Amino acid sequence: MRRKGEGGDTVTSDECWVVAGLGNPGPWFRGTRHNAGFLVADHLARRHGAAFRWHRARCRLAEIDVDGRRVILAEPQWFMNLSGGPVATVLQAYGVPAERLLVVHDDLDFRFGAVRMKRGGGAGGHNGLRSVSEALETTQYTRLRFGIGRPPKGQKTGQYVLQKFTESERTALPSLLERCADTVEALVVHGLDKAQTALHTAHA
Repeated sequence: MRRKGEGGDTVTSDECWVVAGLGNPGPWFRGTRHNAGFLVADHLARRHGAAFRWHRARCRLAEIDVDGRRVILAEPQWFMNLSGGPVATVLQAYGVPAERLLVVHDDLDFRFGAVRMKRGGGAGGHNGLRSVSEALETTQYTRLRFGIGRPPKGQKTGQYVLQKFTESERTALPSLLERCADTVEALVVHGLDKAQTALHTAHA
């Protein structure tokens, strides 16, 4: 199916993916664990020399080409628990089904440095994922899970996820973001199974 995308350019929807990095907007939240999705989207944009622009869906968007596949990078600019509306609007604007949506988010269930990819499943207490699933009325989209680990004993989860990465974590971030970007590109080019295999092999 061919349609007009934002700006009047022609989009072939069966060649297009949307990669939505989740986070909270504004300078106060920059560099925090909860903004891991933004970090991955920013890294992909830098890798491909793309610039973000404002979209009417209250999203920042950048467009990249991955081996001939068009990829829309989206960063919702509402707070995390309202991410679903902007993501759903971007999918509609570009004629992309949920099956070609990748949501990148922080995940407490994995240690820092662990990256996992899966399709479907529940929100696991993540308000951003819950909002996306409710807005799309489906859970059948792919997630890239960026491990941030659990808070230390006695610290509340809400406080922990809104803290900035530690110095040692910041040192490790560049290589971790490279791995995440490689995994996103593998998904777009080769599909979920091969992307998962490559990711797990790299961690073996």
